[in-house]
Amino acid sequence: MKDADQPIRMKLAGFAGALAVLMLSLPSAMPARAAELSSGIMQLYTSVSIYPPSATGMTVCYGFVCRRREMLDFSAADRAALAKIMAAGRANAAAERAAVQKAVIWFDRRMGPILGTDKRVAKADFRANDDKHNYDCWDTTRNTTSLMLVMQAWNLFRFHDVGDPHYRGFSLAQTPHNTAVLVERATKVEWAVDLWPRGYLQPPDVMTVAKWVTED
Repeated sequence: MKDADQPIRMKLAGFAGALAVLMLSLPSAMPARAAELSSGIMQLYTSVSIYPPSATGMTVCYGFVCRRREMLDFSAADRAALAKIMAAGRANAAAERAAVQKAVIWFDRRMGPILGTDKRVAKADFRANDDKHNYDCWDTTRNTTSLMLVMQAWNLFRFHDVGDPHYRGFSLAQTPHNTAVLVERATKVEWAVDLWPRGYLQPPDVMTVAKWVTED
C-alpha cells in the first residue's frame, strides 16, 4: 500500500465501522439489518461513503462513480406508484421481473428532470464528456440496487430477493462492467437488472447473470 493511499483507506474503514454501528442501532430505519446486508451490497455504499437506502429515502448517484449526489425522499405518491407497478407482476417470477423493469423506468423519469439525466445516453462513460447529465455503470448498479432494496423493504417482491452486484471484464477481451442483481427465490437463479446499456426511459436489460457475463 502506498503511504498516500493510507489516509483514504483509513477514512473509508472508519466510515464503514460507524455505518455498521448506526445500522445496528437503528434497524427500523433500514431495509434490512446490517447483518442482513451482504458485504457485496454494503461495498456499494461504503466505497463512496454513503449510507444504504432506508424505507423512506435513498441517495441517487450520478456524475460517474457517485461524484454527484441527490437525495430521493419517497413521497406517499411515489410509494403508491411503485406499488401499483409491482402489483402488475404478481402472477409469476417472469411478470415480476417485467414489473421491475417498469419500476426502473419510473425511477429514470422521476429523477431525470431533477438531475438532468433526462439527457443521458446509453453506455455513458468519461468519453461522453458530459458527466453531469449521465450515469456510469457504477451509478446505475448502485441506484438500481438501492431502488430494489427499498421495494424489498416495502414487501413488493413475491418471487425475488435483491442479490449481490455482479462484475465482468476480468480479461482484455471484455470491457469491465457491473450490474444490479435479483435472485429468484424458487430457483436461486440470478438475474441481471442492467440500466447502463440503455438510454433515458428505455427498459433495463434483464437476463440471467450466466448470460450477462458473456455479453460485451
